[in-house]
Amino acid sequence: MADLKYKRVLLKLSGEALMGTQGLGIDPQIVENLAKEIRSIRELGVELAIVIGGGNIFRGLSASARGMDRVQADYMGMLATVINSLALQDYLERYNVYTRVQTAIKMEELAEPFIRRRAVRHLEKGRVVIFASGTGNPYFTTDTAAALRAVEIEADVILKATKVDGVYDSDPMKNSSAVKYDFMSHIDIIKDGLKVMDSTAATLCMDNNLPLIVLNMNNTGNLRRAILGEQIGTLISGS
Repeated sequence: MADLKYKRVLLKLSGEALMGTQGLGIDPQIVENLAKEIRSIRELGVELAIVIGGGNIFRGLSASARGMDRVQADYMGMLATVINSLALQDYLERYNVYTRVQTAIKMEELAEPFIRRRAVRHLEKGRVVIFASGTGNPYFTTDTAAALRAVEIEADVILKATKVDGVYDSDPMKNSSAVKYDFMSHIDIIKDGLKVMDSTAATLCMDNNLPLIVLNMNNTGNLRRAILGEQIGTLISGS
C-alpha cells in the first residue's frame, strides 16, 4: 500500500463540474473520467466519502433570488444532488468500485438514509460513500454539508475539486494578475470574504481543525497526488 498522508478523505465536488462544457445537466464523459480517478484513489487504500452539489441541475439560491420561496428552492436543490449522486454511483460501479448513496432526506427506494455509524462501517469495508441531499435542511449549502459529514466521519481532510488550481486573491478567470495562495488559514476565508466556501462551512472546519485542499479536478492525478502528500493547489488549515 502506498504511503498515504490522508487515510480517510471527503471529496467535495460541485454540480457544475459534472456538466463539462454543456450548459446544463450531466456530461457522461466527465462522470466517467471522474469515476476512473476515484478508482485510482481507492486502489491506494483510501477510505473515500463524497459530497456533490446540484448546481448543474438546479441552484436553489439563484431560484430564490428570482422570487421562488427559498425553502422550496433549497429542497429542489437537494433533490438535484441526489440525481448527481446516483449518476456517479452508476459509473463507479461500472468500474467495480463498490458504492453506497446515503441521503439526509429519506427516500429508501433509491438510497440509504444517512446513519453515521453505517457510513463509517461502509468506509471501513472499502466502499465509497456518497452523501446526498446536503444536510437535509434549507439555508445550508453543500459546502456546509461536506464540512459536517467530514467532521462526523472523522475525515483527515476535505478535498475540494474545482475548475481552478487553488485559491486566488481574485477571480483568475477574469484577472490575469490574480495571485494564488499555496497556504492559508480558515480564518482568512472568513476575514477576507474569499469565495472558497461559505462562512458556516469554514467555521465548522476551523473549529474542528479540519484541513481543506482546493485543487483542479480537471488535471488527471491531482487527487491522488494530494492524498500522497504532494503540494497541490491550496492547503487551508488552522495554522
